[in-house]
This record gives sequence, structure tokens and C-alpha cells, in this order.
Amino acid sequence: MGLLAWVMMGLAIWHFTIFLPDRFWGGIVGAFVGSLVGAIVVGLIIYSVKVSTLKVPGQNATDVSVVLYAIPGALIGIALVYLEGMRRERQSS
Repeated sequence: MGLLAWVMMGLAIWHFTIFLPDRFWGGIVGAFVGSLVGAIVVGLIIYSVKVSTLKVPGQNATDVSVVLYAIPGALIGIALVYLEGMRRERQSS
């Protein structure tokens, strides 16, 4: 259940990329993948540190704080894809 929440949060954050110039590596799809992968990976890392074991939270362990773990990961994933896109754009010029 926690994985679904992280994916949904990453998807929600991704929608705000329409306000940025399209310099993402892979375009808007690249931003989508970066947001989802970042949300899942960072959410899993933060939750694993909290419970001292590598696992995805189940239905009873999922609350609002677990869902919010995905926000920094989605932002980091989008930023990495954006920076890579800018780097590739500069190299091709």
C-alpha cells in the first residue's frame, strides 16, 4: 500500500512540471520516470531507516507521514532528469 501511495505522490508532483521549460532528458516522459523512480527509491530508503529493515509498508503501516516520504524523492528525481537534459542540450550546441 505504501508503494502505491509513493507512486501517486510522485505522479502528483510530476504534474507541476508543466510550469518548467521542457529541458528534461527524455522530455515530459523523462520527467515522469524521474519523478516516479525518485519517489519510490527515497520513500523506500526513508521508511527502511525508520523501521530498520528494507520493506514496503503494508496497509496497516501506511499513514500520511509515509505518503509524504515520496515528496523529496520526486523532486530530486525531476531535478536530476532536468539537469541531465540541460547538460546534453549544452553539449549538442
